[in-house]
Amino acid sequence: MRTSLRKKAYILLLLPALVISVSVVLIPGIQTIWSSLTDWNGFSAEKHFVGLANYVELFQDRYFHIALKNNIIWMVLFLTIPVVVGMGMALLLLYRKKGRNILQMIFLIPYVLAPVVTAMIFKNIIYNPTSGLLHFINELNIGLDLSNPLTNRQFGIIAVAAVDMWHFWSYLMIIYLAALRQTPQDQLEAARLDGASFPQLFFHVYLPNIKQTVWLLSIMIVIFSFLAFDYVNLLTQGGPAHYTEVLATLAYTSAFSQQDLGMASAISVVMSGFGLIASVIYIRLTMREERE
Repeated sequence: MRTSLRKKAYILLLLPALVISVSVVLIPGIQTIWSSLTDWNGFSAEKHFVGLANYVELFQDRYFHIALKNNIIWMVLFLTIPVVVGMGMALLLLYRKKGRNILQMIFLIPYVLAPVVTAMIFKNIIYNPTSGLLHFINELNIGLDLSNPLTNRQFGIIAVAAVDMWHFWSYLMIIYLAALRQTPQDQLEAARLDGASFPQLFFHVYLPNIKQTVWLLSIMIVIFSFLAFDYVNLLTQGGPAHYTEVLATLAYTSAFSQQDLGMASAISVVMSGFGLIASVIYIRLTMREERE
């Protein structure tokens, strides 16, 4: 009897989350998949079924390949630079007792700024070659003739990603710092007594203890990389000539400029597919560690 009541209590507690998940995630997801199989323009009441035609057209589109490549570049950049910087600063703060809270607040300023503010700072103050930091460097006559990187076809996506990395690294730092502070002190003391150096402490004591956190944040970075939109839209709108296009801006253009909701839905499904793959990998890794 008591077990039955406990199960009912668990179900009641899970019910609100289940209702929200079904309403906000499952039903819209099914509708998006269905729309991707139609030629719906977003306005008409009728949706004509076209099967996989949108996907065939999408994978033949050169702009889709550019956008997909840019999302992969974005993912590689975010899995390296912000992770290394965030972990490094977390380790520095871990061993700095005095002024730690003040430094955390200062480092978090880029993260709490609105994306439009950050984008305007970089666009008008950092990257502007006529009145910004690049103009100041060019005026020094040190042999560098720097132009606006946002207009560069090869490095434009890296310049946009740099803005988001400047905004994002401090968030990783805070999470890593919180995880590092949970490392058992007896393990650290035993390692120090054995004469372990700082790199040995990190790789053999700290890192194994925060491995789950590192994995989770890495999967989140992969998912967020394929959802990148705001800074690209604010800084370049996918230009020049679509060379900074990402999947999200491509879907946005298809939906609101070309009124092709079927194609936009197909792009959204592809984006979700990458996130789903990353989530499955994380779940499998977690289950393997639990079995071990």
